Amino acid sequence: MYAPAATAGRRGSGGGPPRAGSGASAGSGGARALLRRRRGRLIGAGAALLLGLGAVLLGGGSWPGGLTVDVSAPLDRAGDWIIDNRDGHPLFLYFLGHVSNAVVVCVRGVYLLLLGLGWAGVTAAAGLVAWRLAGVRLALVSVAAFAACGLLGMWVPTLQTLALMVVAVLASVVLGALLGLAAGLSGRMDRVLRPVLDTMQVLPAFAYLLPVVLVFGIGVPAAVLATVVYAAPPMARLTALGLRGADAGVMEAAASLGATGRQRLLTARLPLARKELLLGLNQSIMMALGMAVIASVIGAGGLGDRVYQALASVDVGAALAAGVPIVLLAVVLDRVTAAAGARLGSAPAPGPAGPGRTAALAPAALAAAIAGIAAAGHLTGRLGWPRAWTVDTAGPVNRAVDWMTAHLYSGVPVVGGTADWASHFTTGVLNPLRSGLQWLPWWSVLLAVGALALLIGTWRTAATAVLAMAAIGVLGVWRPALDTLSQVLAAVAVTLLLGFVLGAAAARGGRPERLLRPVLDVFQTMPQFVYLIPVVALFGVGRAPAVAAAVVYALPAVVRITAQGLRAVDPGAVESARSLGATGRQQLLQVRLPLARPALLLAVNQGVVLVLAVVVIGGLVGGGALGYDAVFGLAQGDLATGLVAGAAIVCLGLVLDRVTQPTERRTHTGKGA
Repeated sequence: MYAPAATAGRRGSGGGPPRAGSGASAGSGGARALLRRRRGRLIGAGAALLLGLGAVLLGGGSWPGGLTVDVSAPLDRAGDWIIDNRDGHPLFLYFLGHVSNAVVVCVRGVYLLLLGLGWAGVTAAAGLVAWRLAGVRLALVSVAAFAACGLLGMWVPTLQTLALMVVAVLASVVLGALLGLAAGLSGRMDRVLRPVLDTMQVLPAFAYLLPVVLVFGIGVPAAVLATVVYAAPPMARLTALGLRGADAGVMEAAASLGATGRQRLLTARLPLARKELLLGLNQSIMMALGMAVIASVIGAGGLGDRVYQALASVDVGAALAAGVPIVLLAVVLDRVTAAAGARLGSAPAPGPAGPGRTAALAPAALAAAIAGIAAAGHLTGRLGWPRAWTVDTAGPVNRAVDWMTAHLYSGVPVVGGTADWASHFTTGVLNPLRSGLQWLPWWSVLLAVGALALLIGTWRTAATAVLAMAAIGVLGVWRPALDTLSQVLAAVAVTLLLGFVLGAAAARGGRPERLLRPVLDVFQTMPQFVYLIPVVALFGVGRAPAVAAAVVYALPAVVRITAQGLRAVDPGAVESARSLGATGRQQLLQVRLPLARPALLLAVNQGVVLVLAVVVIGGLVGGGALGYDAVFGLAQGDLATGLVAGAAIVCLGLVLDRVTQPTERRTHTGKGA
């Protein structure tokens, strides 16, 4: 979803658009604009004609029942067959069963290792590794973060989440690196993998849970394998990008010295791509953490399970106590891996003599220090976090929420309250939008999707979008999908309004940028699940809280991409406008925004994809629609309901991606990522 190439740990951190040009390119740009206008008129006229014909020939109404296919019965039979044959079929006995057992053994082994190190050993290991990779400052931050996990009484769930993450990250990095090697060294493999990775990028996290639950059932193996599949694409994309971007001069020099293909890969391509490899590791770690938290719905345990159980009982205090360690882990992992990547990227490539003696002895020294601290913990008998060192935050937080509910939730003079805002937004925006979409004839929705996709893309893009939208109707979830679409459209509108305003302010630099940067940094590292906690505290449950969480989740990417695009505008064009007496507002509206159009379109695309990801998860807090069906199917073991909802979510994600992603960007992404 986020980042890699667009949505990962730091969502929307992909490269910005090329700098807008001027001068000789103005004529060709004007010609392209004229062609776009003519094409838009033709598409509009064709859509109007088809609209009239559809009204006469097809009438109105929702998706016809005769065009639906009942897949529930086959899915139920498939689920029953899997359950009946899980203990006897050769596929399960000799392959899937071994995979499941291996995952359980690995996760349990890592968990027991962490328990054996004790709280002092784990905390010291985090600090020493951070010190080695990123410096003293981040080492202190890491120690403080792990200490906070213990103080909040979440030490054991934190270790459970870490154990699952270690196994999932190692597997996803290996898988992603192998796929990236294949795509980076073979153009044919790159063309095969690119559409697969593009599709995986737009899939919400819930869509990954459903197939593995069907095969492996509820439990740790399904959670780990879903996390691996979810976190591998960033590593694959960035590995391929680094290998394809290797300096041609260095590669020619290596070839002229008689190096074989394997030697060129190991001694030239991979060292030159080390920065991209570290960035891929960073984003895979962040995506793995986000998925490991969401996978609590299918029995992953750990911190995510505590958040899930607390949200189910609307216990904001308990949810916050588990949510804070998730945020701390995300921040520490993001900062340490990013700092390590920056340090490694700025360091010279290792020479033929190999690393120095100090660098070679450093891992051994770290291991010895960690072992010594762990041994001290064993001798003192203090492996688990001392119960006396925990702080109960759930009670005070719940009392604060009760006070907010009594004083801010409703009845506030003049401004109303947060519940009133949510109610007004639901009745004034969400309900009319949902009713309007569900009132539209089904064929007019398909026509609108096709026209939008054709307007900014190609016939192939339009055909893909229309077929994906039609598949939703064929699956029999047309009305719930339009309900989800109404929430996405409302959240995207708010996100783009706030994102463009804040992005324009950040692009000017100065105090707004300094104030926004740390906030965006923290928000971009938080897993999706965590955003549900504050919105439930403020707005209760329902569709409005789901929309609010989606806005907060997608806003940082939109702000960053908008600011980056506005800063990349050709200074000569801005200076020319200034010399002609244009005011700051005129420069923004008539020069900067038009020239930053590629970045703004990218911001729209990323905003839509990220909003959909959280609107679906909003089914946990009363968002309803497809998100509720997916959650219900996973929680109740109703695989037919869950898989149909998941497939519809995938189709809706493809539709939204195709109607907001211009052809130029897809071409650029394919070449550069």
